[in-house]
Amino acid sequence: MATLNYHHLRYFWAIAHEGSLTRAAERLNLSQSALSVQLAKLELQLGHPLFERAGKRLVLTEAGRIALDYADTVFQAGDELVSTMQGRPVDRRQAFRVGALTTLSRNFQLEFLRPLVGRADVELIVRSGTMRDLLARLEAHEIDVVLANSAPQHDARSDFRNRLLDQQPVALVRRPGVRSNSFRFPEDLRTEPILLPSLDSEIRVAFDRILELAGVRPVISAEVDDMAMLRLLARDSDGLTLVPPIVVRDELAAGVLVEVCPIPNLSESFYAITQKRRFPNPLLGELLTVQRR
Repeated sequence: MATLNYHHLRYFWAIAHEGSLTRAAERLNLSQSALSVQLAKLELQLGHPLFERAGKRLVLTEAGRIALDYADTVFQAGDELVSTMQGRPVDRRQAFRVGALTTLSRNFQLEFLRPLVGRADVELIVRSGTMRDLLARLEAHEIDVVLANSAPQHDARSDFRNRLLDQQPVALVRRPGVRSNSFRFPEDLRTEPILLPSLDSEIRVAFDRILELAGVRPVISAEVDDMAMLRLLARDSDGLTLVPPIVVRDELAAGVLVEVCPIPNLSESFYAITQKRRFPNPLLGELLTVQRR
């Protein structure tokens, strides 16, 4: 097999980082046609298309994302060689890119990622966003996994894989000492103010269904679509808060909040959403192996 042509690889690397043949050609002082020919030669040698067109944009394919990771490593190695010869420290790490739903518990994210946190050979990149945005990034090979508390629906065009990582109970919590007499669920929610996740949350939808069947209309003091904000409001509010205890684990342990009552037959599910890929990030396999134990 012929050895890799590193001039072709550098041309591809420039196109990928510029996101455009035009800008890459200007940067390299080449014509677009010449650059396109060099890219085609690299794709022929590797046996995979590296880009696909999305309107006027060039979008990396899965093979293109893998090739870019290797190209980054190759050209970083050149920079490291210069740094080493000049007595400067070098940084050699593998990137792991995670997308996390905005409404997802930060504590759960940390528990999932803990095996990689602090590893000198890993660069951990975490992005938050909506399900739609994160799934688009997953399809574009910009992230390796999406962490979410709901699973996307399957259709004929998608090849998402939903792996259930955990299920956590959901409870009502509040600051201690706010009310001395016992709480009756769901009756007391007719008069007790409550902080709730937004209607984008599956646990909110299920909770509303429970109250509707019981004929209870709650006194809603706030609706929040971010679990970190819901956690902060729970600490400062005299009302109840509907939340998975894992979200406020530290506050419960410190006595800042107390659990008033678990919600029967209500739990939050946590998923790792991936796509079938020829070249999966090996760090993802490590994390999922830990989850199976």
